[in-house]
Amino acid sequence: MQTSDALLRAIINRLTARLGQSLTDTAAGLAVIVQDTPERLRRELELFREEVEAEAERLQRQEPDASPAPEPPPRTSPADLQDQVDQVRACIAELSRGLEGHP
Repeated sequence: MQTSDALLRAIINRLTARLGQSLTDTAAGLAVIVQDTPERLRRELELFREEVEAEAERLQRQEPDASPAPEPPPRTSPADLQDQVDQVRACIAELSRGLEGHP
């Protein structure tokens, strides 16, 4: 079995012969990106893991150990929600009239 480096060079050589230099330059650039991708991905994942650990430590320092679970928000009926929507719409209409210069 051939090494990936030799195989990559063979692919680039054949592309050069068949398609011309401009496409080959693009393919060579893509090959470099593909070769670097696993290392870049590993570095990014490691950085993300470190950020998550730091955030978890920050949150632990911020919260007391015996903090109660947060209360769930109170349930709102559909009628109450519709009233809130109507109030928001009325405020927006009033603001629009004010911006247009109409009382």
